[in-house]
Amino acid sequence: MMGALPSQADVPPPPTHVAIIMDGNGRWARARALPRTAGHRRGAEAVRKTVRGAAELGVGYLTLYGFSSENWKRPASEVDDLMTLLRFYLRSEIAELHKNGVKLKVIGERQRLAPDIVSLIEQAEAQTAANTRLVLTVALSYGGRTEIVVAARRLAEEVAAGRLDPADIDDRAFEQHLTTSGVPDPDLIIRTSGEQRLSNFLLWQSAYSELIFVDTLWPDFDKEELQRTIQEFHRRERRYGAAGG
Repeated sequence: MMGALPSQADVPPPPTHVAIIMDGNGRWARARALPRTAGHRRGAEAVRKTVRGAAELGVGYLTLYGFSSENWKRPASEVDDLMTLLRFYLRSEIAELHKNGVKLKVIGERQRLAPDIVSLIEQAEAQTAANTRLVLTVALSYGGRTEIVVAARRLAEEVAAGRLDPADIDDRAFEQHLTTSGVPDPDLIIRTSGEQRLSNFLLWQSAYSELIFVDTLWPDFDKEELQRTIQEFHRRERRYGAAGG
């Protein structure tokens, strides 16, 4: 169990970038004898609370794993419900995000999304592009392995076209071809619902991230849960491969 929250005067600066694997909507609904769609709707409310909380806590970048490339394998009815909820969120929440200084960025295979959803994403990204309080990245139809493969393919194309010497390929050159280019690697990755795996999320970017797994189901996650998890993060010693004290 994580301890009580410290007083504001004792709180160190928050991690620059927090990423969250939002898990547990289905279990939340099942525990209450509700349809899975009820869990997803409550999960959308948790997104709202967590984004607001991250901004209030001074987090600069927040990345949320909204829909993985593997989630397309779920029953068509559930996928349809999730897409309907995504449309609703993009139409109803962007004005609030913009008002609060949040910049929205969406990563993933957009070609697999419906054209109207892609259009809503593009409009939301354009509307919030100049905001600087918090960069909110939402991973939709996203898979870490696919992202790495696509980056490698782009580098190979540059080499084949004579624009790049293979000897010049390094970590920085590779990162520039990832969908997260321009966003710092996550300091902290949180997974809710007690599961302890990355599930194909930010595989390259998580090389030195601190991983914290919490039992809280995503629909019950909020600013206070985020604050407690950041408190646990501050108890970690980050060595990046160097010897400890």
